[in-house]
Amino acid sequence: MLQTTKGYQIVSQWLANKDFQPFQFQTETWQHIIDGNSGLVNAPTGCGKTFSVYLGAVIQFINQHPNDYQSLKNNGLQLLWITPLRALAKDIGRAMEEVITELGMQWQVGIRNGDTTTSERQKQKRHIPEVLIITPESLHLFLAQKSYTESLQSLQVIAVDEWHELIGSKRGVQVELAISRILNCQQLTVDRQPNNPLLKTVSGQRSTVNGQRHSLWGISATIGNLEEAKDVLLSPLQQDGVIVKANLDKQIRIYSIIPEEIEKYPWAGHLGIKLAEQIIPIIEASTTTLIFINTRGMAERWYQTLLDVAPQLAGAIALHHGSIEQELRLWVEEALHTKTLKAVVCTASLDLGVDFRPVDTVIQVGSPKGVSRFLQRAGRSGHKPGDVSKIYFLPTHSLELLEAAALKSAIEQNLIEGKEPMLLCFDVLTQYLCTLAVGEGFSAQRIYQEIKSTYCFSDITEDEFNEVLLHITIGGKALQQYDEYKKVEIIDGIYKINNRRTAMRHRMHIGTIVSDAMMKVKFTSGGYIGVIEEWFISRLEPGDVFTLAGRNVELVSIKEMTAFVKKSTSKKSIVPSWMGGRMSLTANLGNVLRETFSLASVDDRQQTIVNDRGLSTVDRRPFSPELTALQPLFALQAQLSHIPKATELLIEQIEGKDGFHLLVYPFEGRQVHEAMSALLAYRIGQITPITFSISMNDYGFELLSDQPIPVDDSNIYELLTSDNLVADIQKSVNSVEMASRKFRDIAVIGGLIFQGMPGEQKKARHLQSSASLLFRVFNEYDPSNLLLRQAYNEVFTQQMEETRLRTALQRIQQSRIIITFPDRLTPLSFPIVVDGLNRNNLSSEKLEDRVRRMQEQLK
Repeated sequence: MLQTTKGYQIVSQWLANKDFQPFQFQTETWQHIIDGNSGLVNAPTGCGKTFSVYLGAVIQFINQHPNDYQSLKNNGLQLLWITPLRALAKDIGRAMEEVITELGMQWQVGIRNGDTTTSERQKQKRHIPEVLIITPESLHLFLAQKSYTESLQSLQVIAVDEWHELIGSKRGVQVELAISRILNCQQLTVDRQPNNPLLKTVSGQRSTVNGQRHSLWGISATIGNLEEAKDVLLSPLQQDGVIVKANLDKQIRIYSIIPEEIEKYPWAGHLGIKLAEQIIPIIEASTTTLIFINTRGMAERWYQTLLDVAPQLAGAIALHHGSIEQELRLWVEEALHTKTLKAVVCTASLDLGVDFRPVDTVIQVGSPKGVSRFLQRAGRSGHKPGDVSKIYFLPTHSLELLEAAALKSAIEQNLIEGKEPMLLCFDVLTQYLCTLAVGEGFSAQRIYQEIKSTYCFSDITEDEFNEVLLHITIGGKALQQYDEYKKVEIIDGIYKINNRRTAMRHRMHIGTIVSDAMMKVKFTSGGYIGVIEEWFISRLEPGDVFTLAGRNVELVSIKEMTAFVKKSTSKKSIVPSWMGGRMSLTANLGNVLRETFSLASVDDRQQTIVNDRGLSTVDRRPFSPELTALQPLFALQAQLSHIPKATELLIEQIEGKDGFHLLVYPFEGRQVHEAMSALLAYRIGQITPITFSISMNDYGFELLSDQPIPVDDSNIYELLTSDNLVADIQKSVNSVEMASRKFRDIAVIGGLIFQGMPGEQKKARHLQSSASLLFRVFNEYDPSNLLLRQAYNEVFTQQMEETRLRTALQRIQQSRIIITFPDRLTPLSFPIVVDGLNRNNLSSEKLEDRVRRMQEQLK
């Protein structure tokens, strides 16, 4: 039993001295670890998930060395801690070192990521620390070393932190593959050193150290498909494993910031800035506040706005996002720990489990687009057991108050999104095999069995695996005439990369995060500010002023991949926008949003009951503050058109000066609407030749034409059927062009395209043209190519969300479709029409003026 072990007694006494008592889920995990079991720990943010696994490894070590655990040094790697964020590593390392010091142990904690110096890596190679905190990319670099199997001989516990963030991404696939290698590589050492007494093979189990099984643990906060998440992680172990769930009621208080006047014709983005003054009292009443903004561009704008409306915050407010240079980001993170800062304007860069205990308030600006993301951000405040998490929701347009009400409802019902695991990512597999070939090499048959043990590649066939091998050895069917694609040699049955230049280039580009080409931004006088995407800088002329890292700077010149700037006192500046800044509504939040919208209909808020005097109708659900505030908007929507219930689909046909508008409101999110609008436009085009311009938001989409649109009760169900969906999608969008663009990322990850040496990265357009050329070559000479197939598959499953689109169309078939003909724009249609205007390359000033004029005319 755990309680009788020396390790438990020492750790529990250490906790008692600090007036702490372990939670039941922590002690349960510790018991599983000393029993050699594996599983997934699920607990709310800020409730001690890290210690549930970390202290389990410490207890296990003390139990194994009860008499000399404090004096033992250089014990080899005991705990491998995989984390998705660099910022997380430093924070976790600090907490771990504190435990080690206070227990009087000699363990060392090492950090291995992109910020780790070469000298530190060499030091770790000579004497590997007992705890190694590492990112997925650095873990693969670790596997590219010649002697990595020896470093892993003593490993006992593997922890994958923030698994809910990794699963469903190619970084998660990287982790799956690395774990499959780690769990099998000790068997490789047994084969090579059969007489080594330290290495034993337990009957029916994988090879182990001193007979002790590996213990593999995922650590996860908010995720809907917990069982599946566990199965994906533990798949290489071929064990069911356990889920340890913390039955802790983490209190979250959600407050909506409601504008004094509700716009009946709202449009996206501008309202938030108008409400900036309302959050100053919240900031001043809190110790530290995190202000989450969805995009980097808006974060820059908000930082400037807050300084304008509250100059007293100068020096006490900071900005944090991924394009700011590392030194400044680290300073901000350190200042949060030491209570130096009053507020930080940030993006997803501070989403994950960094323990900033002084943070007692979070403000979410704009819809987080998902329940899980909202809970994750709320958990940044009150980040310790027993504390209350406080989060304020600030809408960027009136209708977002509806999402605030939906979020509250979804959290009450515990409707947390799941993450779909990725399958058969051949680009990641190609990169991984080259990584192993750079290191100690691999045997094809052995590695095939290993990768089949992962969830991602459990269905890979021998033919598919052989095609990947063909790809890395001779360039596959289409590229075998070109020597640069012949990377891996086969020597005595072992696949290896022996060319030093090829090995070096591969090490430099290990990873699955492919972004647009980034340009460094430096002052002409010296000093690095951050990075900006090449496409944004390429639109500017010398003399143009833009904002980065909270400073207004003037572009002076561009040399290679560096933009040189100088400080500017100009009050007007261009706020950068980053590609991929628009998130899409999740399916869960979309469902709750439809139900919440129903509450605006009086009928849905009444229930009929039978009493002694017959039938009586009573008010069942009072309006929430958000819905109460939106009553003027709902009243106008009902007057001009209709308020759709959860079981209805609203379609509006509006004739205006600019043409005929067809507006459809599925509430399925921007990505689904993008595919659905193209599908509907194609099918209408089969009825009559017609041209459309298309715009959409998370609530619905618009087809705009210069001629009447032939949609009515007689054909609408047929137009929105899921029959022949895949074939019609392929015809309705340029799927070849979309696949070509998706292929660029796949080609970079798969090593077909070299991005360039540090400081001289290839320009994005050159990468795209290289990828386009390869795409055409494969289409013509190798149409069954795995990477080509993957590109089309990712377009359908990720970009178009084909499964979710099909589900939405099937739901619509079961719904009542209501078509209305308003005589002017409605509150629901207005933001979508404005989104369409915004795509016509109008400047922000001109757009704002035009929108104001439209609002006045409609009033």
